[in-house]
Amino acid sequence: MASVAPSSAFDADALEWKREQDPVPYREALEAMEARNKSVREGKAPERIWLLEHPPVYTAGTSADPAELVDPRFDVIKTGRGGRYTYHGPGQRVGYLILDLAKRGKDVRCFVHAIEGWVIATLADFGIEAWAVDGRVGIWTRDVDGREAKIGAIGVRVRRWVTMHGFSVNLDPDLSHFDGIVPCGIQEFGVTSLAKLGNTLSAADWDEALIARVPSFLAALGGSGRGKCAT
Repeated sequence: MASVAPSSAFDADALEWKREQDPVPYREALEAMEARNKSVREGKAPERIWLLEHPPVYTAGTSADPAELVDPRFDVIKTGRGGRYTYHGPGQRVGYLILDLAKRGKDVRCFVHAIEGWVIATLADFGIEAWAVDGRVGIWTRDVDGREAKIGAIGVRVRRWVTMHGFSVNLDPDLSHFDGIVPCGIQEFGVTSLAKLGNTLSAADWDEALIARVPSFLAALGGSGRGKCAT
């Protein structure tokens, strides 16, 4: 496990970063998220952004359709996040966000849009043009064949205005592992990765790029309704 000092653009006492070098079992991460969510709600611990990878696993969100579990070749774990089935595994970087929206605008829609913007901007730093699509959860780009494909997933849960779960981005996972599910319930589009698009980078390089852009992500949330998404 490694820690990183936050940018001076925000208070180190108010936000903790964790960066894992070794894969963390999904159930272990879920328990840790639950515990930190409770501690943040009770004012006993700071907010946390946690960057990590998992051993191969399929997770089922609250809208998961059993018909979309095509080949349960890996452990299948039910989770309280929104969404359907997704895959996590080596080569896919996951960001878990335990943030207190009570002081960041109380706007879940804004929170999701801010995550989208954060990931899209970071992908652009590596020459990957990506976008969000209304009605189609996730982060999208053009695959090597020119068709749209998913390069990142988003799934969140909010408990008493404190968030859990977050996003994942495919750096260089085994893309055949996605064949065991219909990712996020979207059958007509494929899944791609930075490596497949010709951009091989380390998890450390990806993390550093994300960290450099976190002030803009937090500014998009704002506080007391003052985020860029606020109406």
